[in-house]
Amino acid sequence: MILKNKTIIVTGGGNGMGREMVLNLLERGNNVIALDINETALQKTVELSGTKKNALATFVIDITQKEHIDGLADKIVSVFGRVDGIINNAGIMQPFEQLNDMSFETVKKVFDINFYGTLYLIKAFLPHLLTRPEAHIVNVSSMGGFMPFPEQSIYGASKAAVKIMSESLAAELEETNVCVTTVFPGAIFTDIKINSGLSGVSASNCDKAPKGMTLPSVAVKTIFDGVEHNKSRIFVGKDAKMMNLLYRLNPNFACKMINGQIKKMRNKIKNYN
Repeated sequence: MILKNKTIIVTGGGNGMGREMVLNLLERGNNVIALDINETALQKTVELSGTKKNALATFVIDITQKEHIDGLADKIVSVFGRVDGIINNAGIMQPFEQLNDMSFETVKKVFDINFYGTLYLIKAFLPHLLTRPEAHIVNVSSMGGFMPFPEQSIYGASKAAVKIMSESLAAELEETNVCVTTVFPGAIFTDIKINSGLSGVSASNCDKAPKGMTLPSVAVKTIFDGVEHNKSRIFVGKDAKMMNLLYRLNPNFACKMINGQIKKMRNKIKNYN
């Protein structure tokens, strides 16, 4: 689907990759509806959009509340007349801790946002998308959605659920006008850790990503170029592409390599403290 003169919904549009998606879609000549739970962050996105000729509408909403999403779908379609695509980008990480130490409250929160928020938006808008001449659903999974990372078991499980649901949905919709793309980002230089309630260095006002990380602007270009070619899977960043290949060729080696890197990181932090 060519991303021009379309009406697109983006969740998590107040920060990081979601904000970059909103701004990029506007630059391409689309109408955008940005959803986020953070009103201040959404307002910053509006400010950064400047005086775009295309419409940018924002809604402060908790995507884990199904009844809110259901009501929003009717409202958006009645006001804008149509929706051509949804981008399920909103997500949070879990604390870096082992499954044995994790509370069920944390487990539920991660799944509510990463999986159920995605599911609610799809279920709310898919009937309408099926009436469009062409439409697109973009679901953001993760590198942790196709291979295991220690101390990120629930985050990975939620993103793996997004992966399987997306790929199954793509098969179900194969003979329809709706295309489904699953995105697997590697390490993107955003504030996802901070927005997840974890400690970290803010990516705000930075124009250069640390070594091994991808800037949101580069990630979004990769994603949208893939969407315009109706790709079913998009791997974002050299790390995601490399680990996808390595995990397919030798899963045990790939897992041992990741485990070793995380242990080194933990030791550095321990020695620093």
